[in-house]
Amino acid sequence: MTTTPLKINQQRIWDDLMALAAITDPEHPHTRRSFSPLFLDGRAWLRQRFEEAGLKVRLDTAANMIGRLEGSEAGARPIMLGSHSDTVPSGGRFDGPAGIITALEVVRAMREAGYVPRHPIEIVDFLAEEPSEYGISCVGSRAMAGVLDDKMLAYTNPAGERLDDAIRRVGGDPGRLNDARHPGIAGFLELHIEQGRVLQNNKIDLGLVTAIVGITRIEVVFKGAADHAGTTQMQDRQDASLAAAQLILFVAEQARAFTERGQGHFVATTGVVDIKPNAANVVPGEARLILDIRAEDPAVAVEFTAALDRESSRIATAAHVKRPRFATLSSTKPTICDAHLRDLLGRGATTLGYSTTSLASGAGHDTAFVARIAPAAMLFIPCKDGKSHTPEEWTEPEQLSAGAATLYEAVRLLDGHNR
Repeated sequence: MTTTPLKINQQRIWDDLMALAAITDPEHPHTRRSFSPLFLDGRAWLRQRFEEAGLKVRLDTAANMIGRLEGSEAGARPIMLGSHSDTVPSGGRFDGPAGIITALEVVRAMREAGYVPRHPIEIVDFLAEEPSEYGISCVGSRAMAGVLDDKMLAYTNPAGERLDDAIRRVGGDPGRLNDARHPGIAGFLELHIEQGRVLQNNKIDLGLVTAIVGITRIEVVFKGAADHAGTTQMQDRQDASLAAAQLILFVAEQARAFTERGQGHFVATTGVVDIKPNAANVVPGEARLILDIRAEDPAVAVEFTAALDRESSRIATAAHVKRPRFATLSSTKPTICDAHLRDLLGRGATTLGYSTTSLASGAGHDTAFVARIAPAAMLFIPCKDGKSHTPEEWTEPEQLSAGAATLYEAVRLLDGHNR
């Protein structure tokens, strides 16, 4: 890794990230759940930093907070940067905030260097990127893309508050949600920690994201017969948990086989196992599984789902149980990152002497929704041991400044080429 140019202030990035991280539930660091008082405190802190950097700050009708630096060319479409400031419970200091603070540093560095962009530069803190208490993630970016519908707005949290009422409570106007659709973006760039180990393990400075995986969630239910665990002979049992166990092993083994085929990023997980009646002295009569399938290539996800369907049916027959349910709960297509923006990020990194590799994102991001309405791309910086959504989440100051400097160069290139 080379030394970051002086126009990027590494210490300022670090100090801001640590200051924002300190706005947290002290019992569960680092926690700023969307729609919470701490989330609003964090936004108030960010607004002040935006304004100190010369940005004009507004909330759109979806309660996305946007800071804007005007450009010199009338009518030029804005270049947008940013991420999100909310966290998962006991999450980290970098997932989301790193993308906002490095974007802010790009604007600060531009102003200090006397660089006047032709395009306006906008920095966005999207509302509720992480899964919220309302059962939905990427609330703000969905609204900006025009896909936050009335059904979603009616979702409620455990206290019974509707999502539309929550958006209104934090400064949005859900009755005018169409106004949150952005009229035109020259390009959107999001810096993010990798949340994996590819960069660290290969000692590579930066990752150029090729795609954000599609996510398919499958529900499988096996139905057997609940019986006394002490008196029912083994040969007489209809144990639904045995069928579940066999399918769990199949998911892991088959996912490894699919990965080895080299058709892009692919993982599969059995994340929910619900056994009924869930008592130590009862043979399980029912087992419910929820499977999470993530693929860069949508055809691979379809093929894996079909294999699950066949195998779960076979397992049920062999285990003398029924399979009354095999259902797709949700399915999203992969998002391909814009090739031109990826090229600009790569050129920026090369200019600065940083090594890069191409890789897919196995996690979802706001970029996936912005990409529906504008060219969009992501830049990954290393994440220690791949840990994320945990207090141990970590990246080094030098890695943050390398990402910020590359972002700066890419924005400068985009500003010169995109009219």
